[in-house]
Amino acid sequence: MKILVTTKRVEHYESKIRINAQGTGIVTDGLTYMINPFDEIALEEAVRLKDEHSAEVVVVAIGTEDATQQLRTGLAIGADRAILVKATQPIDSDVAARILKAVVDREEPNLVLMGKQAIDDDANQTGQLLAEFLGWPQATFAAKTESLESEAEKQKEPAIDLDDDTATVVREIDGGLETVEIDLPAVITVDLRLNIPRYPALPNIIKAKKKPLDELTLADLGITAEPKVTVLGYEPLPERQAGVVVDNVQTLLDKLQNEAKVL
Repeated sequence: MKILVTTKRVEHYESKIRINAQGTGIVTDGLTYMINPFDEIALEEAVRLKDEHSAEVVVVAIGTEDATQQLRTGLAIGADRAILVKATQPIDSDVAARILKAVVDREEPNLVLMGKQAIDDDANQTGQLLAEFLGWPQATFAAKTESLESEAEKQKEPAIDLDDDTATVVREIDGGLETVEIDLPAVITVDLRLNIPRYPALPNIIKAKKKPLDELTLADLGITAEPKVTVLGYEPLPERQAGVVVDNVQTLLDKLQNEAKVL
C-alpha cells in the first residue's frame, strides 16, 4: 500500500502578518513557516496507517526550494520519501489540484490524505477538486469520535479504517458525526480532532536528511499554471475601536440600533 500526503508550507499561526506597502502581498521578512496544521494531522494519520498496513508514505509539497524544510520535517515524522514540485508562480486551489493529480498519476497511491484546508487561505477546495479530477471517491473532514471514554477505546475505533479495497471513515458534519465507507483508491481530507501529531525525535531528524527527496517541475508533469482566481490586492483589517461602558440596557439597545454597523 502507498499513501500520498500533502505538506503545504504556510506561515506560522503565531506570526504577525503585515501587508506590504503596495498592497500586493504580505511582508515575509522575519516570518517563520511550518507544515499546514491540517496536513500535519493527515501525515500523523498516514504514519499510523503505515505501521498497521506496512504502507509506504510519500509526502508532497508545491512551492519554492524553501518547502524542502517542511518536507524534511515530514520525513522526520515518519514518511519514507518526499516530492517537491517546484513552482514560483501563484497557485490557486484548481492549479494545486491539477498538479497533485499529475503526481498521483505518477505515483499511483492507494490513498491520498490531505488537510481539509490550509490556514493561509482557508479555501477548503483542493481535496474535493483532486477527487473530481481523478474520478475517485472522497471522504472529507475525517475526525475522531469524542463519545469514547478512554484513549484505548479510541484506538480500537479508528476514524480511518482501511481494508483491502475499502476505507471506513468517521467524518464530522454539522449534526455531529457520520460513518461512510468508500472504495479505494480514494481521497480523504482530515479535520483537527482526528489525532495529535507527534514531534520528530532527534535521531529521526538526522535520518530524514538521508531519505530521498525528488524535485519535479511543472513541465515534468505537463502542467501549465493558469490560476482561475486572481488576487487583486490585500488590505489590513481596520483597527479595533475601543469599547464603551453603558449605564443600562436601554442605552445599550439604543446604541445597537442607531450606532452599530452591519458588517
